[in-house]
Amino acid sequence: MKIALLGYGRMGKEIEKIALSRGHEIVIKKDITDKIDITKADVAIDFSIPNAAFDNISNCINNQIPVISGTTGWLDKYDEAVKLCKEKNGAFIYASNFSLGVNIFFELNKQLAKMMYALDDYSISIEEIHHLQKLDAPSGTAITLAEGIIENTAKQKWELANKTSEENIPITAKRIKDVPGTHTVAYESEVDSIEVKHTAHNRKGFALGAVVAAEWILGKKGVFTMKDVLNIN
Repeated sequence: MKIALLGYGRMGKEIEKIALSRGHEIVIKKDITDKIDITKADVAIDFSIPNAAFDNISNCINNQIPVISGTTGWLDKYDEAVKLCKEKNGAFIYASNFSLGVNIFFELNKQLAKMMYALDDYSISIEEIHHLQKLDAPSGTAITLAEGIIENTAKQKWELANKTSEENIPITAKRIKDVPGTHTVAYESEVDSIEVKHTAHNRKGFALGAVVAAEWILGKKGVFTMKDVLNIN
C-alpha cells in the first residue's frame, strides 16, 4: 500500500514507522506548505494542523484517494467534508482518536453513562491531559467522550470546567510536558466515586490504529468511523 502522510510531525513519523513495519510504502511526506501530487498514493493519512486539515481532506476526496484524518480542531467544516465525500463517492474516516484501546474506551463510556443515567446523586466530569504542543483544548477525544455521555443522559452539552453549569459536563484540559494523552471520566457523589480512565504510554497506539484504518478503507466508498473499522455494533 502506498501511503501519503499529510503532516510529518511526531505523529506522522510514528505512523511512518508502523506502516513500514507492516510492509507499506510512504510515497508522500507533506509539511504545511508543500505542494504534492496526491494521486501517487493509494491512501492518505492526515495528522496535520487544524487550519490545513480540511484542504488536505478535500484534495484527497476530489482526487478519489481514500483519506484517514486524526487532526482535531477543524470540525466546524466536518459536515462539508462529509457532503463532499458523498458527492464525489469518496472514502473518508475521521476519528478524534485512532487508538484501538481508546475506541473501546469510548464504548465503555457510553455503557457507563446509560447505567448512571437514573442516579441523580452523581455529578459527571471529564479530565484530559496532553503534551505542551497540543494545539486544541479540550482534546477531540474528550469531546467524543462528552458526546457519548450526552447521547445517553440528560446532560445538554459540554463546557470547559471554569465555565460550566449544572446541566452541562465540565471538561478540564491540562497541558503537561511529555504526556501522550490521558482521559478520565468521573462520577462523584457524597458517598463514593466511580472513574474510568485511559492512559496512553506512547504514540504507537494512535499510529497503529491509523494504519489499520487505512488498510481497512482500501476499496471502500463512504464515510466511516472507527466503529466500522473495529466492527463495533
